[in-house]
Amino acid sequence: MTDALANFWSVYSNLVLTLGTNALLALSIYLTLSCGMLAMANAAFMGLGAYTSALLTLNAGTPFALSIVAGMALPAMVAWAIGKPTLRLSGVYLAMATLAFGEVVRIAILNADGLTGGALGLNGIPQLTQWWQVVLALVLALFVLARLRRSKAGRAFEAIKEDETAAGLMGIDVGAHKMGAFVLGAALAGLAGTLNAHLTFFIGPNEFGFDRGVDILTMTILGGIHSLAGPVLGACIVTLLPELLSGLRDYRLMANGLILVLIVLFLPRGLWDPARLRRLFGR
Repeated sequence: MTDALANFWSVYSNLVLTLGTNALLALSIYLTLSCGMLAMANAAFMGLGAYTSALLTLNAGTPFALSIVAGMALPAMVAWAIGKPTLRLSGVYLAMATLAFGEVVRIAILNADGLTGGALGLNGIPQLTQWWQVVLALVLALFVLARLRRSKAGRAFEAIKEDETAAGLMGIDVGAHKMGAFVLGAALAGLAGTLNAHLTFFIGPNEFGFDRGVDILTMTILGGIHSLAGPVLGACIVTLLPELLSGLRDYRLMANGLILVLIVLFLPRGLWDPARLRRLFGR
């Protein structure tokens, strides 16, 4: 049994740990969606966290704990800076503005050859991420977000999502709550980027572009935003589907996309919908 587990871990350890980092990414965009904001900058925040921590580890020999803090702090500060003008927007306009910011970050990384390695990326990043660190990060994130959901701020998020104008008339500081969700989501994405960078040895600018941003959004929408279990479930499905369908070879991507489309069509509230589950089980 021990040998079987050791063999499984040697083959699939990266995949298992990627499930954890992707769950953190899904939770990062869940925060902004729970406040009614369609912000698409999480891939860029992930990239900022990944590059910041990797450069500190490679060039300055910074302890991993300090690299993690820096990988969360820089995206959070950038989110606060860009949040001032962009969070005045809503809906598709906010999505376009944050997508544009993500593209700016990607181009900046590409052009900073001397610092970031440009298109070649950064190689030889020490593999410092351990399984318990990913588990601890995910457990702490879920704990904090669960407490937040039940707090006054969580109820304010829900009110803002339902009707921003009415929330403001009720005395809720809409701008401050939006900024809080945006900054906390950026810090979570930066944490995921830091853990991922020190897991995969290599990072490149194209890993944090538009495609990654869509993947992050898909995870959360697929799982459902009505509970914390939804984003985690969605992250697991989006991460595992390509592996489970690997036997289809050339048709894998098509089957992967078809499954996702069918789920969204027939389960528009996501796979993890507490109201539907209560009806199914008669509670």
